[in-house]
Amino acid sequence: MKRVITKTAYLHIFTAIVIVLALYRCVALPPTPPEEGEEILADSIEAPEIPIPPVEGDVPKGQRGATPHRILSVPNYKVAFPDSNEVQLVAAKKYGVTPVQNREDAEKRKTELVYAAANPYFHVDKLRESIPYLVPRANVLLQDIGRAFYDSLYVKGVPLHQIIVTSILRTEEDVARLRRHNLNASENSCHRFGTTFDICYNRYITVQTDANRRRAVQNDTLKWVLSEVLRDMHERGRCYIKYEVKQGCFHITTR
Repeated sequence: MKRVITKTAYLHIFTAIVIVLALYRCVALPPTPPEEGEEILADSIEAPEIPIPPVEGDVPKGQRGATPHRILSVPNYKVAFPDSNEVQLVAAKKYGVTPVQNREDAEKRKTELVYAAANPYFHVDKLRESIPYLVPRANVLLQDIGRAFYDSLYVKGVPLHQIIVTSILRTEEDVARLRRHNLNASENSCHRFGTTFDICYNRYITVQTDANRRRAVQNDTLKWVLSEVLRDMHERGRCYIKYEVKQGCFHITTR
């Protein structure tokens, strides 16, 4: 005998199947993204919790919400920067120009030397026994050091400062004059070749205009940051560096 499903039973079965399929769609399938311009109710979205790390000290505006990088310095300046004048002299002779006689001679060497006193990444001090000229590779090195110093100060949350260059190219006349009142000055100085410059570590030019923030930064802190930058350049084989105690500077020759 053939069994007949009544209309009422059919409707019940159909309704149950629709409900099961709807429940499956809600559980198994991802929600459909809204169409462009479709309004979404704020209370229908559950925002995830995003942990915000604590900020130590004052951080530049672009770094707000991020923890500043630590300032580590180097364990020992003399160990980190041991390159003597003899070591640097080899590179100076290899990459530098023949010694310049005087300032008039320097003016004739503009195809070999570039002017190094107009750069936003460093400040050149008032020079007495040298002139602001370098061979191109040394000028690029100096600019890279200044720019890396800026970057490092920024990510460490330290107000911006410029490094100060205290000595660059020395002519033969400069060397002779310097040796009259400084017995420690080398007659065979690397500065004669346009490959070498000195960066002082106990003075800096303030870029940050807020005087209160400037007073909060000690020169030792800036020296620590600078030493990290120079160590990285040294380890990458960009230069030779000698830590000069009496002169208060890093003596640097390009490689």
